Amino acid sequence: MIYRFRAILDATQDVFRDIEIEGSASLEDFHNVLTQSFQLPGDEMASFYASDEEWNQNEEFSLFDMSEGSSASRTMATTTIEEVVSKSQPQLVYIYDFLSMWTFLIELAEVAGPQDAVVYPQVIFSIGELPDSAPDKEFEADPRFADETDGDEEYRGDIDDGDDDFYDEQTFDDYDLY
Repeated sequence: MIYRFRAILDATQDVFRDIEIEGSASLEDFHNVLTQSFQLPGDEMASFYASDEEWNQNEEFSLFDMSEGSSASRTMATTTIEEVVSKSQPQLVYIYDFLSMWTFLIELAEVAGPQDAVVYPQVIFSIGELPDSAPDKEFEADPRFADETDGDEEYRGDIDDGDDDFYDEQTFDDYDLY
């Protein structure tokens, strides 16, 4: 089966690609199509995340197994698209370059049969170009893990709040740590 996706850059301007790829292709194959179609260098770490309808990230599918002996994580190379995406679970989040945080929201548009004489994967529609740098991300705490208090956070002072007595008159050189 052929999966038709829309991959949208999480930004204010319209930048997206419509991609057709075989469901039996690996997530690594999909990663390669995404990097090529958005003209990303392809030399940075990346991960797909299963996502709910509010784009919350769930299970990670990384480019490399970074578990270091603990329970092995699923990698892109060993996971097929049809294992992760379905009509009931149509969304993925794709993050490329964890320092820049290029974030793409990927949604399944359709599952269809293959067409004769068509080579997959293919980009079938393209709008916009990537900006010079990744859009700024605003990180918010998951409300499920919010403190049970009234919501007011305890004020602990600013870094530069004029409290010069914080370190007394001593310096770090007074302690022979090395």
